[in-house]
Amino acid sequence: MLITCYYCIKPLIPRRLQLLIRRWIAVWKRQSCKDVWPIDRTAGKLPAEWHGWPGGKQFAVVLTHDVDTQRGHDRCLLLMALEQQLGFRSSFNFVAENYQVSVDLRQHLVKTGFEIGLHGLRHNRDLFESKEEFERQSVLINEYLSKWGAVGFRSPCMYHNLEWMHGLNISYDASTFDTDPFEPQPDGLGTIFPKYIADAGKQSGYVELPYTLPQDFTLFVLFKEHNIDIWKQKLDWVAEHGGMVLLNTHPDYMNFDNNKTAYDQYPVGFYLELLEYIKQKYTGRYWQVLPRDMAEYWKIVAGMKPGTAGDHVCAERWDETYAMPMYDGALL
Repeated sequence: MLITCYYCIKPLIPRRLQLLIRRWIAVWKRQSCKDVWPIDRTAGKLPAEWHGWPGGKQFAVVLTHDVDTQRGHDRCLLLMALEQQLGFRSSFNFVAENYQVSVDLRQHLVKTGFEIGLHGLRHNRDLFESKEEFERQSVLINEYLSKWGAVGFRSPCMYHNLEWMHGLNISYDASTFDTDPFEPQPDGLGTIFPKYIADAGKQSGYVELPYTLPQDFTLFVLFKEHNIDIWKQKLDWVAEHGGMVLLNTHPDYMNFDNNKTAYDQYPVGFYLELLEYIKQKYTGRYWQVLPRDMAEYWKIVAGMKPGTAGDHVCAERWDETYAMPMYDGALL
């Protein structure tokens, strides 16, 4: 109730005060949620009839970025270049109508093997105010998805209604998490694996991709963590349980300069340290894949697309059949 009230009056509050209030609420909740955050041990249960990841990989890695503001938009190329240097690829989710989304930027990201998705029309909670409002906005959302050639969606502030999402022309949604009590809608999906969301009575549906590592904003802006120990702890746990490491970070909050970090930013070196940790500790053991390709694979796992998801399906066959680039550090 406290968090809901905050988000209702949020537009009237100065940015610095917003962060102070959110920080106070998060710190207040953190102690009471220590049994389910950052790790909810019940989320490690394997899916029914699970055969594993392509190529016999131990776990999967999916990197995503929400671009909330013009500031984040203008940093996308910097972030893309850093990931390329380490042999990773990711998706960038843009807000369609809060700032000018560059056509050149979108095309460049796709051309270089990255993915783009839609992060709502505007970065607010309006989409889920009512079913009528959702249906009204879904028309425009579907137009942007078609125009951009995007198949993925993540709603602002992680609001979600998995039933309503069937109104979007998407292959996957990424508006949930395994566990995150600090979000305004804190009901987690309760799994570190994707989940197929079938449209009742129809032979269709989409894949839900929950983020399974805490968001950068939570760790470094709200909690002011000075290292990435929580990221490492959760990543090791997900890897141990053979799940999907899905991370959601924001170029808006990354400081790419060597100057003193602003009150709502953190050193981009934290993110690079995590990528280097994955690459060095788990060399050859992870499947680094774009969210759109994870969704296509999971539809086969769920039996909703022709194909075989057994452990005899190798990464090379998957790549050849679905024209999906494989990213795993040295493979690039």
